[in-house]
Order: sequence, then structure tokens, then C-alpha cells
Amino acid sequence: MAQSMFEQAGEQITDTAHKASRAASAVADAIEDGVEAARRAAKQGGYAAAELLDDTKRRVQRHPIETVAATFAAGIAAGVAISWMVRRERLCNKADAREKGQKSCPAPLDVSRS
Repeated sequence: MAQSMFEQAGEQITDTAHKASRAASAVADAIEDGVEAARRAAKQGGYAAAELLDDTKRRVQRHPIETVAATFAAGIAAGVAISWMVRRERLCNKADAREKGQKSCPAPLDVSRS
């Protein structure tokens, strides 16, 4: 009787160890697959970046004036947008400091409703 209990315990331990080994192997395979997918994505991203750089070089060589004008316009637009956001933030902070109860700044846009 005692020996059969030890045999059963030994079988259960062996079975559990085997299942744990299979689970560890599955996890290792999944990690390896994930790493390989990340490597492929990084490689494809590198190829896409190199292609974008080559296309940009060709476009600048073909249309230098238009490229400079577009870059200048994008810089001006970004500067205006940043300046507007900073000025708005400063005005809101000053108004909040003066009068806590009165809301003088416009509420942020609610993009959840469309």
C-alpha cells in the first residue's frame, strides 16, 4: 500500500515535470518567434527608411525650389501652432491664478463626440 502511494506520487511528479517542461518549451518558442518577428519588422523599417531617404534625395534634386518652399511653409506653420499653444497656456494660467472660480479659457475640445 505504502509503495503504491509512493509510486503514484512518483508518477505524478514525473507527469508534472513533463508538463512543466513542455510549457517552458512552448514559452521559449513563443519568445523566439516574437524576437524573430521584431527583427523582421526592424529590418523592414530600415529598408523603408532607406527608401524614403533615397526618394527624398531624388525629389530635392529634381525640385529644389519647391522643396525649400514647402519646408519653409511647414516650419512657419509649426512655429505658429506652437506659439499659439504656448500663448494660450500662459493666458489660461494667468487667468486661473487671478480668479479661481471664473473660467476664462475655452474648454478643451471633446474629440470623443463626433
